[in-house]
Amino acid sequence: MKKLFTKKWGNNAKRELSILFVSDLKIQKLNRFYRGKNKPTDVLSFPLQEGGLKHLNRHIAALGDIVISVDTAKRNAQKFGKTFEEELQFLLIHGFLHLLGYDHEKSKKEEKRMQRQEKILWNILKSKI
Repeated sequence: MKKLFTKKWGNNAKRELSILFVSDLKIQKLNRFYRGKNKPTDVLSFPLQEGGLKHLNRHIAALGDIVISVDTAKRNAQKFGKTFEEELQFLLIHGFLHLLGYDHEKSKKEEKRMQRQEKILWNILKSKI
C-alpha cells in the first residue's frame, strides 16, 4: 500500500491519520454540527488540508481524522452481507479517500472515480490479508 500511495499520491514523506470509533449518537452530533445533517452516518472524514491530493503539503505529516460509527457499521455489515471487519475495512478506505480529496457527493463522475479507487484499494487490502 505504501508503494501505491507514494507512487500515485505524493512523495516519500510518512503520513499519519487519526481513526476514531464512536456510537451512532456521537457521529450524529458530529454530522449535525459539521454537515448540518441531523442523523447518524457510517463514516466522516476531516482532512487537515483543504483540496486533498492536489494540495498535499509535503511538510504536513497528518492527513486528518476518520470517524466511524460502530453501530452503523454493524447494521451495514448485516445489510450488505459482509462481516463486521470487512465493513470497517471498507469504511476506512472510504474515509481515507475523502481525506485525499475524493468526494462522491460532487457529481456522478466523481462518484465513479471514487468507486474505482475504493475497488483498487479493496483489492490491494484483500491480497495482503
